[in-house]
Amino acid sequence: MPTAAEIIKEKGYTPEQIQLGQWLFFEPRLSRSHIISCNTCHSVGTGGADNIPISIGHGWQHGPRNSPTVFNAVFNAAQFWDGRAADLKEQAKGPVQASVEMNNTPDAVETTLRSMPEYVELFGKAFGVESDPVTFDNMARALEAFESTLVTPNARFDQFLAGQPTLDEQELKGLNLFINKGCIACHSGVNVGGQGYFPFGVIKKPGAEILPPNDKGRFTVTNTASDEYVFRAGPLRNIALTAPYFHSGEVWDLEQAVAIMGSSQLGHELDADEVKAITAFLHTLTGEQPQVVYPTLPRSSIDTPKPQQ
Repeated sequence: MPTAAEIIKEKGYTPEQIQLGQWLFFEPRLSRSHIISCNTCHSVGTGGADNIPISIGHGWQHGPRNSPTVFNAVFNAAQFWDGRAADLKEQAKGPVQASVEMNNTPDAVETTLRSMPEYVELFGKAFGVESDPVTFDNMARALEAFESTLVTPNARFDQFLAGQPTLDEQELKGLNLFINKGCIACHSGVNVGGQGYFPFGVIKKPGAEILPPNDKGRFTVTNTASDEYVFRAGPLRNIALTAPYFHSGEVWDLEQAVAIMGSSQLGHELDADEVKAITAFLHTLTGEQPQVVYPTLPRSSIDTPKPQQ
C-alpha cells in the first residue's frame, strides 16, 4: 500500500490544500445545524467509521445505510455502497447536501466559509490562482486532498507480502482459505475489495434483517434490473475496527459476517475452524492508523449564518 507521502506526490496536493481539507473535515459549520462534521460519521479515532448500524444526521434522522470507512477510500474504484460517486471529491459534496445528513446547500456553505477571514485566507493559499477561491467545488477538492492522506500502510499482511514472517499458522490457514474458497474473487486489489460490484446473495440471499428488501443497491443508480441488490464489494482493510458490517449494519461480529459471506456468496457452509482462521487473517489487514491532530478551527464572525434546526 502506498504511504500518504507517496499519494501526495503522485496527485500533486499542496500542504495548504491538505490543511484546508483537514479543517473542513472537522468543520461542523458545513452542516445546517452546526453540529455534524465529516468526522461525525467517519471518525478518525474509530477506524474511519462511526461504529453504529446507521449514521444519525440532521434532526436525528437515520440515513439509509451503514457508513463506510474513509480510511483507504482513495483506493476504491468508486465511493458509496452503490458507487454513485466516482471519486472522493464527488463524494464529499453528497453528505453536505443530503437532507438526512448535513442538510445544507452549496450557497449556504460558501456564505459560511466566506464569513470567516481565516478560511478566506487559507482558500486563497490553497487555490490562489482563482479570482474567488472560496467555492463549494474547492471545498470538495480540499476534502479530497486531506482524505487521500488517510491511508493505513504497513499492516502485518503487507509485511508478509514484503517477505517477513509476520503471519502465524492460523493466519496463514485463513489466507489460504480466503484464496481457495473464493473470497479473493470479490475482495482483491490494494484495498482488498472496493474494486467491483456484486449481488449480495450470489448463492443464497440472507434474511431481510441483513438484506433489507427496500434497498436495491446499485439499481437506484443504473435503473438496470440486473443491478438489483448489487453493492460494491466492501474493502477489508481495518475490517476488524469497523463493526457493524454490511450496508445494513446489522451484523456486529466479524466471525458471523465471514460465515454469512461463505453461505451467501460462495455457497460454502464454513465450519467453525474455517471461520476462525479466515477471521484471524482479516485481523492482519489492520494497518498503521493515521495520526491526525484535531485542528483549532476559525471562530465564527458576526456574519456567519446561525445554526438551524
